[in-house]
Amino acid sequence: MFENTKAFSGFSVDDIEAARRFYGETLGLRVSEANGMLTLHIAGDRDTLVYPKKDHVPATYTILNFPVEDIDATVDGLTERGVRFEKYPNVDAKGIFREMGPAIAWFTDPAGNILSVLQV
Repeated sequence: MFENTKAFSGFSVDDIEAARRFYGETLGLRVSEANGMLTLHIAGDRDTLVYPKKDHVPATYTILNFPVEDIDATVDGLTERGVRFEKYPNVDAKGIFREMGPAIAWFTDPAGNILSVLQV
């Protein structure tokens, strides 16, 4: 039934303008706005919808994962742009978890949603 449908994901925020600045300026994604909502234009034709929600509650799970080749350089670069990495158990001083699986570091958007960078 949906094998040829281009499905997409979406998530809510409490402030569209703050989300536009964060995703567009801080993270450097191409962002467009229409009908009071944002579209994050992610490489590989994987657009993601960001919509306002007055009673927004931040996701308690990772909503977007950004694969990177050099996690240390990426974490350093994002830190310079004001991104703060979560200090979960077993992460190093930069906030990178390296114990199993790919190295990964988590951070939040202005609405409190959890994002990650992970080394590929």
